[in-house]
Amino acid sequence: MLLRIHVLGPMLLEGSKVLTEGQLHGRQGRVVLAMLAVEHRRAVSPDEIAEELWPREMPAAWPGAVKVLVSKVRSAIGRALGDGGHGRANLVVAVQGGYRFVLPPGTSVDLEVAAAAVHRAETLIAKGNLEAGGAEALTASMIASRPFLPGADGPWATMTRDRAGDIRIRALECLARLWLVKGDAGQAARDAEAILRLDPFRESALRLAIEAHVTAGDRPVAAHAYRRSRELLAKELGIEPSPETEEIARRLGLPA
Repeated sequence: MLLRIHVLGPMLLEGSKVLTEGQLHGRQGRVVLAMLAVEHRRAVSPDEIAEELWPREMPAAWPGAVKVLVSKVRSAIGRALGDGGHGRANLVVAVQGGYRFVLPPGTSVDLEVAAAAVHRAETLIAKGNLEAGGAEALTASMIASRPFLPGADGPWATMTRDRAGDIRIRALECLARLWLVKGDAGQAARDAEAILRLDPFRESALRLAIEAHVTAGDRPVAAHAYRRSRELLAKELGIEPSPETEEIARRLGLPA
């Protein structure tokens, strides 16, 4: 039985039937399924699950509560596989160290799909295969732009949200480089500026942005982006831009 698991955006598990996030016993059920799906290569301990569900203060009866939640998620997955939730397709198993989601061969998890796509994009673009690389980057960007577990603020959710954000940033960098090569400096600038809104300290995106703005004929906009970044780095980190950034600014004739 092939499965497609979506943890970004509305949570969804597609097997012979479809399991929607509304069938997952609220936020806690969504967190448990997301943890088991994303971490499917290893066991997830009850302590990890509890820390994620109750990051501020665990209830006294948390071991039993975790066991009940995992059981409910296991049954919901079984219903999506068409076994009625009676365990004939028991993919969430208790192992030494916790619980593990044993995915059937061919199962896809959208976060992994995005990570693989951006890796292929970077490799293809580095080899000069722009069209194929751009397609992979667009796929990665579209998937990784979806929100991850809104309202969940435990340590694992925060780390995974950052992981998705990094995938999107890398995909946007690929697209910005691609647009520059293809002669669409305006779109390159828009993608680079989108990265800077996500990570204002990312100098590789700044270099793309100022080059794209100058190429598009918007030298004042490029100068403003460069000045804004210099001021931010000095104020927040107490540093100057990197030599690579300074070099491209000098080459493009931007004022310090």
